[in-house]
Amino acid sequence: MNPYYLALGGSIAVGVGAQVALKVGTAASDSVATQFMRPATLVGLALYLISAVLYVIALRKMTISLAFPTVSLAYVLIATIDHFVFKEPFGLAQLGGTILIIAGVTLLHHSA
Repeated sequence: MNPYYLALGGSIAVGVGAQVALKVGTAASDSVATQFMRPATLVGLALYLISAVLYVIALRKMTISLAFPTVSLAYVLIATIDHFVFKEPFGLAQLGGTILIIAGVTLLHHSA
């Protein structure tokens, strides 16, 4: 497996973890100031930094026109986690959007 694809996949996975941590950090926060002092928020921000470093590594050998759209797979993962962990609704619009994202990324990688 290409290490730059692994870096991109790691960037996506760590970025998803960052989103989840930031969401957890919003729980029971009285204000924005207190939210930014919560450990989960700080972990989320640190994970975003790691995600950015992995993304930069991926860009060393990948074009932005391929790497950036691939990051949209994070939306698919977040929508799934949001539904099953945070009990958010997942309707036909979300399903259709998810299918379009997966199809678009697949098409881009087959044409690259």
